[in-house]
Amino acid sequence: MPVVWSDEVDDVLGGDLTCGVAYVTPAGGAVVTAVAPVGLRDRERGTVGFTTSLGFGRKLDRMKAQPKVALAYHTREHGIGDRHNQRYILVQGVASFDPAPNQQLLEEIGERVVPFMGPPQRGAFWDRWLSAYYADRVVVTVAVTRVVEWLDLAATGRPKVYGTPLSADQAVPQTPPKKGTAPRVDAVKNGERAAKLPYRLLGYRQADGFPAVLPVDVTAATPDGIRLRVPAGVPQGGRRAGLLAHAYRAKLIGLESRQNTGWLEVDGTEALYSPHTEAGFKAPPNKTVLLLANGFMARRGLAQARKAGRLEALTRD
Repeated sequence: MPVVWSDEVDDVLGGDLTCGVAYVTPAGGAVVTAVAPVGLRDRERGTVGFTTSLGFGRKLDRMKAQPKVALAYHTREHGIGDRHNQRYILVQGVASFDPAPNQQLLEEIGERVVPFMGPPQRGAFWDRWLSAYYADRVVVTVAVTRVVEWLDLAATGRPKVYGTPLSADQAVPQTPPKKGTAPRVDAVKNGERAAKLPYRLLGYRQADGFPAVLPVDVTAATPDGIRLRVPAGVPQGGRRAGLLAHAYRAKLIGLESRQNTGWLEVDGTEALYSPHTEAGFKAPPNKTVLLLANGFMARRGLAQARKAGRLEALTRD
């Protein structure tokens, strides 16, 4: 039977401008990235969704290999739902996608985007320049396994669960990586950058194999690692984890994103995060510049994906 959620939860799913998506890595960690859900959900079928581009990143490759994903609806800023609804919603489920969606579906998605980001830029130049960005969109549909609802955006207190109950067993500590757990990139720089951004999400793999995503605070940035305050319920001990810090403005014009993967050591509600990789970008709050950059990045990413054979791999069963 499809998972059924409340009207209050549905308002969040239908109204948030952005959410954090987590997928599992081959080593058993998790990567968290920000995506635009544009209100994609179907209460009767028990599904949610988001859009991405074939030219951006490797998340489609990862989700095809391991389709268990999580979506964290963590902020009402610039959305179209009830801003007084301060629930933190975590959706976990199994992802699927068609790497070559039909034109009708893409047009429907284009209509859904308008209330969130305004009408698309049109014209001979923009249609050609943004072809890789708009025409190569992929809709990821997530068959919901469970919805976890906290009444506040800090994810405090005991949550309500719709669908499959949460396991009583916590994920056991993982085996440390062979290269060690210490930071491999500048922990001070990464911690200070994350602390300056308003939204910070931590992703890790649960005992049942699904990634979980929870909000965290940066309390200090030291050469030994980034010190975090984490919600109760984050499993104790050491494990691989992903950290996303980001900011955005209305209509997603003006973005900043900082991503890390690394090692997490948790003791109570205090944690030490050792970043092993770093990635990020900052886009100016100018729509024309943003669209030019989107077109360039999508074209470059698509060309790289074709050259590496990743597009052909996505179409194979």
